[in-house]
Amino acid sequence: MDARIDSPARRLMARLDALAAFTDDPPRLTRLCLSQAHRRAAAQFIAWANESGLDAYVDPVGNVRARYEGAAPGAPALMIGSHIDTVRDAGRYDGALGALAALSVVEGLAAAGRRLPVAVEVVAFGDEEGVRFPYTLTGSRGLAGVNEPEALEQRDASGVSMREALIAFGGDPDHLAAARAEGVVAFVELHIEQGPVLEAEGRPLGVVTAINGATRLSAVVTGTAGHAGASPMELRRDALAAAAEMILAIEARARHEPELVATVGRLDVEPGAVNVVPGRARFSIDLRAPLDERRRRAVADIAASLSAIAARRGVRLELTPTHEAPAYICHPRIVAGLESAVAAVGVGPRLLPSGAGHDTMVMGQRWPAGMLFVRCKDGVSHNPAESISQDDCALALAALTRFVEDFRPG
Repeated sequence: MDARIDSPARRLMARLDALAAFTDDPPRLTRLCLSQAHRRAAAQFIAWANESGLDAYVDPVGNVRARYEGAAPGAPALMIGSHIDTVRDAGRYDGALGALAALSVVEGLAAAGRRLPVAVEVVAFGDEEGVRFPYTLTGSRGLAGVNEPEALEQRDASGVSMREALIAFGGDPDHLAAARAEGVVAFVELHIEQGPVLEAEGRPLGVVTAINGATRLSAVVTGTAGHAGASPMELRRDALAAAAEMILAIEARARHEPELVATVGRLDVEPGAVNVVPGRARFSIDLRAPLDERRRRAVADIAASLSAIAARRGVRLELTPTHEAPAYICHPRIVAGLESAVAAVGVGPRLLPSGAGHDTMVMGQRWPAGMLFVRCKDGVSHNPAESISQDDCALALAALTRFVEDFRPG
């Protein structure tokens, strides 16, 4: 076994396995925000934090937070962490790695009795994925103080509002302002790359320079349901056929421009009977690009294209924005600090952008922020095949620890 694979890394990998047992849909890992599985996972995270003497708690917006004091009480804080909610049928490392690694860093400091010039605040965000509710990143938005009041009224597929879910979870929707973090001077997130670059280059770690901006929309296509046998083809107003053409138009627009990506990840059809022409189709649209101007232009082009298809086919189209996140350029001082930390553990620093969105892009609206990537097998993420090695885990944990130990507010 490589000497760099120490007991903290083994413990971290074991905890990742244990956290994966908290799921709403066994044997698949599905832990949606504010669900019963999320609540149990948060309780376990708090229990692990308590073992090191940390007073961990659930904040009003559903994040788990804990503070390790610095050399002086009330010192400014460096915040580290990631999210513990997942997509449906997820892997066990996306988000959870960064949240549990943050806890591991603090445990190491506590075990050594070491206090730093800054306090270290650990956070396990409750809603990064935006799977259960249309509005996403509510955990980091709560800490940054940029949540919008209407987010509480959004409802999941079962009709449960976020307000109701927060109350059941143990949050406090009537005092969301209390979730706003104060005294924080920077934020850093460790995360799997969710892409193939590091593995292709044989590099275990990378330092993120920028995060793609993202737009999400909900599309509802309404036609006319009718009997499959008695509705002539030329007279149909088939909502699903129209939606299918729209989806292909979205794909074509994204293929037209380098670095622009577009995904339709969800499609629901009504009435959903084998012998009925579909009268309504709903689908999601997710667009991302490194430059906001390009993303906005693509959104406008797609909206115009979909409207033209709807008019030609005689169906009605409703497009509703559900999420908007501008691209984020990681703070130069944080990038430089992470580069130094990576080099200090014997790895040549690799700078790269993130195609996926992260809580860092919200936290960066208020504080200097940055990210450390660890390679994942085949670049696979949002999939049960998601995997990292214990060796890479040890290096990532060592680099994050080094960054925290060397960090100085400035």
